[in-house]
Amino acid sequence: MNEKEMKRILETARTVATVGLSSNPAKTSHDVAKYLRGQGYRIIPVNPTLDEVFGEKAYPDLLSIPDKVDVVQVFRPSEDTPSIVDQAIRIGAKVVWMQEGIRNDAAAQTARAAGLDVVMDTCMRVAHRHLIGEK
Repeated sequence: MNEKEMKRILETARTVATVGLSSNPAKTSHDVAKYLRGQGYRIIPVNPTLDEVFGEKAYPDLLSIPDKVDVVQVFRPSEDTPSIVDQAIRIGAKVVWMQEGIRNDAAAQTARAAGLDVVMDTCMRVAHRHLIGEK
């Protein structure tokens, strides 16, 4: 994924389902999601152990989300991404964004074959700051 394509995603996406979002402010997933919220994105927490984060209802999985999702942001181990991608396809997401350190080429191929854009091993906050800039 090149920078031009990532910038297009960041400029057009509004709703981000964050799989593996933690309610612990010390965790990277919490910090990144908080930043993205501050930049105007709606963050939908996906974590079966939580009720809500940032005042948003948390869902146990992507299939439980009743709203349209633009980006599925992944904060789970690489080996968990195939099932996340399958759910992302089923809910009609446009993008699967695997955070820094997360990469699964087979899952990415499945997502691309279904028409989704895929970003791997890249922090969404870092990309946003670099390509768009903080508000």
